Amino acid sequence: MRTFIALEPPPDFVDELAACSRQLAGAVPGRFMKRATYHVTLAFLGEIDEGEARRAMDALDAACADRPPAPLVPDGLGTFGKSRDATLWLGLARATSLMDLAERVREELDARQIPYHRKAFRPHITLARRARIGRDALPDLAFPTPAKASAVTLFRSFLDETGATYKPLYTVALDGRA
Repeated sequence: MRTFIALEPPPDFVDELAACSRQLAGAVPGRFMKRATYHVTLAFLGEIDEGEARRAMDALDAACADRPPAPLVPDGLGTFGKSRDATLWLGLARATSLMDLAERVREELDARQIPYHRKAFRPHITLARRARIGRDALPDLAFPTPAKASAVTLFRSFLDETGATYKPLYTVALDGRA
């Protein structure tokens, strides 16, 4: 099964991000993501089996123990890829606790020999794929109010012609308690 581990933004943040995305969709052609897909990927595992999924759940328990909610502070827009076929995203500030959480998740995956893509962690939420970024100025955008994510989830990803659908497999709360 195709999987990843991600922070889930709180509902108010998602509402505000969806409004920002709608503003962008009026100025940037592309395939904009459904609000249900907004997340901050901490580690992309790719194809794993049932045993690896169970070990990934154990890794989440260990990585998230005693961790407080993670700050989500919008830090501007960015892209991956070429301007005519880009992935458009909202960047998030590299708060120490957010960066430490991502590192801890990856350490626990390593300790359990669970493979994952080793790209450097760049905190962001994908807004659109196949975006065509023009030279015209973007509209003034109302970025979401800073918030805290209090859940880390192992998701299964299903791909089809309309895009991705994510199914939560296991969630751990970030509450700072043992």
